[in-house]
Amino acid sequence: MTLITLGINHKTAPLEMRERVAFTPERMGEALVGVRQVPGVSEAAILSTCNRTELYLAAEGACIQRVMDWLATFHGLDAVELRGFSYNYRDADTVRHMMRVACGLDSMVLGEPQILGQLKDAYAQAREYGATGGLLSRLFEQSFSVAKRVRTNTAIGENPVSVAYAAVSMARHIFADMSRNSALLIGAGNTMELVARHLRDAGVKDILVANRTLERAQALASQYGGRGIVLSELHQHLPHADIIISSTAAPLPILGKGAVERALKQRKHRPYFMVDIAVPRDIEPEVGELADVYLYTVDDLHQVVQENVRSREGAAQEAEHLIQAGAEEFLSQLRALDAVATLKQFRERAERLRDIEVDRAMRALRNGGNPEELLRTLARGLTNKLLHEPSVQVRRATAEGRVEVTDWLRELHQLDAFEGRPQLTPAGDGKPALTLIENPTADTPPGKLASPPGKR
Repeated sequence: MTLITLGINHKTAPLEMRERVAFTPERMGEALVGVRQVPGVSEAAILSTCNRTELYLAAEGACIQRVMDWLATFHGLDAVELRGFSYNYRDADTVRHMMRVACGLDSMVLGEPQILGQLKDAYAQAREYGATGGLLSRLFEQSFSVAKRVRTNTAIGENPVSVAYAAVSMARHIFADMSRNSALLIGAGNTMELVARHLRDAGVKDILVANRTLERAQALASQYGGRGIVLSELHQHLPHADIIISSTAAPLPILGKGAVERALKQRKHRPYFMVDIAVPRDIEPEVGELADVYLYTVDDLHQVVQENVRSREGAAQEAEHLIQAGAEEFLSQLRALDAVATLKQFRERAERLRDIEVDRAMRALRNGGNPEELLRTLARGLTNKLLHEPSVQVRRATAEGRVEVTDWLRELHQLDAFEGRPQLTPAGDGKPALTLIENPTADTPPGKLASPPGKR
């Protein structure tokens, strides 16, 4: 059974293609059942996010093309076109790839933590539909364990590497317990959606979104249990917000120094944390001169982000070492399990041959056969049957040039390294000749050439 990853991501496919290959939650169960029905697929799990769609399989190695055809059919795509955007990994490469995904090393934002939760959800869904078995389950669990080690032992996820996350992280330095603080978001674009998500994750419960259109403000705010208002209502809510983050496309500032001064008086000079992500600015620069106001611009955030990217790149190198160790550990466990299964088969085969010979001897004994002769026949027959197939395979392997098989045989059975092997010995004409040394003696120790017949 082969471990396989097949997929597309932000490195290999544009957004338009990733959207077409994404699996909706409503169809995930159907997809898991469907891919398991592809001939050769034994186990399956599907990870589908905005940046990647990946299928993790325990399957026959030859089934990749069939799975690709199934994926194209499921989404109504041309298989040839889809193949041009796809990639696949096998066995050890699949192991390392999943671990890199779990640790955020394969993400668009290096070290981002959300992907680990998404991978855990993918595993849970696959288990819910009975799509995984022992092999994939072990791989997922090991990947989660390695991701935990990376998060614990490196700084890969400590520093923010997006403007939205950097803004919220800076707020943590001002407010000890953000669950007690309220936030006012000015604007309702994609950046503010990320800001709202990070604020909610940081514990902020009271989120107010102000936007030019009320519908858009309410749509964003409702996702995080907040409220939406129009920009004209901004000033009456200003005194009640502790955190103000703004990102609009307005050509002129929305918040001026005078408005903030009036709000500070009503707040009895409780501090403001403000971040102006907009270009051109939404908040007048003079606001930053006021006492009790901590105002940061997009340039401040970009500086933080760049410093943190460099920090994460260093941590990523440490993470790669941990991933390599984790992958080797997993592959070693698989090899051990394979050895156990092989030894079990070997023992079962030997026991079947033993039982056949014992039954034959018992029948002969009941028919009056000589016990001593039957015992010798039993031992000889069992020996022949146990050695026949290995002997055939060893001869075939050595004839094909795979001489290492004989070395393994000698190691397994602790055979003398020289006994019975053809040796090169000098002939009478000075040319080497082959001699079979059946039993080396003290006169012909290992490493010495035996004399050819007739030359003693």
